[in-house]
Amino acid sequence: MNVGVRVERKLDHATIVLSGPFDLAHSSEVVHAVQSAEAHLDGCQSADVSLAQVNRIDGSGAVLLARLLDRLAANGCRTDVAGGDNPEASRLLALYRRRRTDYPSPPPRTMNPLVRLGAIAAQIPAKANDAFDFIGRCAAALPKAAAAPTSVDWRSLPRLMQEIGADALPVTSVANLLVGIIVGFLGVSQLGRFGAVAFVPELVVVAHFRELCPLITAIVVAGRSGSGLASEIATMKVSEEIDALRSMGFDPVRWLLVPRCLALVLTLPLLTWIGNAMGVAGGLTATMVITNMTARAYLQATLDHITVADLLVGLVKSPFLALAIGLIACGQGLLTQGGAAAVGSRTTSAVVQSIFSVVVISTLFTFFFALLGI
Repeated sequence: MNVGVRVERKLDHATIVLSGPFDLAHSSEVVHAVQSAEAHLDGCQSADVSLAQVNRIDGSGAVLLARLLDRLAANGCRTDVAGGDNPEASRLLALYRRRRTDYPSPPPRTMNPLVRLGAIAAQIPAKANDAFDFIGRCAAALPKAAAAPTSVDWRSLPRLMQEIGADALPVTSVANLLVGIIVGFLGVSQLGRFGAVAFVPELVVVAHFRELCPLITAIVVAGRSGSGLASEIATMKVSEEIDALRSMGFDPVRWLLVPRCLALVLTLPLLTWIGNAMGVAGGLTATMVITNMTARAYLQATLDHITVADLLVGLVKSPFLALAIGLIACGQGLLTQGGAAAVGSRTTSAVVQSIFSVVVISTLFTFFFALLGI
């Protein structure tokens, strides 16, 4: 039986008689019949739709008919579907004609700032519990990884150290060089008013070695390598590679997280040490540009004021900062659910949380060393 959409027109009133199968197998015929009938319904004020002769209908046919009736209604034509002889077709057609306006969404609520703050505070215990649970699972994975070395992807460690360390070296070096120049310029401009330009090398050493170099290096690594690790693991989670690892008997925390955290812990102190040298070079450049101090005098003053404490304070922080970056980046990647948008969202969260954690940990170490008098 062929698909038919017959239009019987009397002035501004029309009767639409539907016949035949309105299903996916005959979708091309349905489209052609609907388009031909619509040309005869221009200017119609009312229309009766008969479904008595429709012997089969599915979602595809119902959608095409619903769109036709929707267009007629938008042009001011009232439609009345006579579905008494075919209640199934009438019900399906009504289902696809159901608009969003039939279910009005509640008006957007402007949340009071205090209410919003309370909602965020209410989520803190659950998020803290999840964070401590993840840290506990990571800590438990270390002895298991030592007992079963084959459960860790050690072959990826050289590649990860290359990507996290060697590839990040130009960025971190330039960042620390510029920070050294800034500290040098500030030192000369402020101490020069008191005739104390000779103390600029000491200022650069104390400020850069103790605080700025570990912090700047960790922030750059968090933005560059942390985002890469988070997006890599998030993509693996979305593409179900993590589930495949579990199905093969591998623990994703041990297989993926341990080598990445270890690569960060090994490379970040090295980047910090090189950043210290670049900071000294930056301070030297700034001082020589605006003062008469020679390079030899500057380097000699720097060597005289560098202490073991200045070197160790910055280097002791670095592994902890690296561990925080690795745990947050990998944790956010493993929490990913959804598609590409979820990967981007988790990557952004990983970068923001890593930078915030780096600043907090650096502050805590500063207070701790101050209490010890170091």
